[in-house]
Amino acid sequence: MKKTLVVGASLKPNRYSNIAIQRLAAYNVEVEAIGLRKGVVAGVEIAAEKIPFENIHTVTLYLNPKRQEEYYNYIISLKPKRVVFNPGTENPEFYELLRSERVEVEVACTLVLLSTNQY
Repeated sequence: MKKTLVVGASLKPNRYSNIAIQRLAAYNVEVEAIGLRKGVVAGVEIAAEKIPFENIHTVTLYLNPKRQEEYYNYIISLKPKRVVFNPGTENPEFYELLRSERVEVEVACTLVLLSTNQY
């Protein structure tokens, strides 16, 4: 499976980013995570800083468009193959930046993609 970075990861079990980490781990996807607070979800450490992870295939976003701005250069620097914009994260400005770097943009729900074997 595709190594995935969850941006906007939450320690709160009712948050979609938290559920996504749990499901990705259950599907044996290698997961990295960045959030506001350090912690562990489903054995995945959540970092509170922008770590230069290697071999990230997919970035899945759980940040609103305004909060994404500070991550534009960071995410592009990781050279992912695609970025998934989950519901509420849609951001045409970022789509264009990513496409100019030849990064696939997918406006979808990570949880749905996983449950329908389209991840």
